[in-house]
Amino acid sequence: MAWDEWEQLKTEAGERQSAQMQLNQLDPGDGSPGTAGGRSSYGDLKVANASLTKISKSAHSLYNALWDKARVSVPSSDSAASDLSKQGFALGAGLQHVSNRWEEQLRSLMDACAQITNHLQVTKKIHAGDDNFIVRQMSSIDTLDAGFDERVGQPGEKNRIYGEKKDEKKKDE
Repeated sequence: MAWDEWEQLKTEAGERQSAQMQLNQLDPGDGSPGTAGGRSSYGDLKVANASLTKISKSAHSLYNALWDKARVSVPSSDSAASDLSKQGFALGAGLQHVSNRWEEQLRSLMDACAQITNHLQVTKKIHAGDDNFIVRQMSSIDTLDAGFDERVGQPGEKNRIYGEKKDEKKKDE
């Protein structure tokens, strides 16, 4: 491709594109890039704890199955590879290579399963803590709000949200 042709193609491409570049987002059609009605174009991630638990249990079950069943062939393959090599067969080195790769891949898969399980358990704990924090904050706001709300009691009566007033004379005695 000649340099002049390259420059011409760049110019044509620049003319076809709009003045605004958009990356990793969909034009919502309202003229604003990446926002639809004030909301993020990426949406909200919602995952129930039950879903996290199912995924975590599946990853843990796969880890256990790999530990119990997939590792069984490794010692016997290593032994067979050693015997074949001692007898002068080139197949022994090939079998040992396959056994080593199998063990590497198996360890990698088992590590991934363990990371998934651990990550989801930590995620559940973190979100449970966040939810508890939000509930505590919201309940304290409700209590404070009720203290300023005239509808809590009849006009002229004390607001029951503050409880009964302690008798100050009893404190002094």
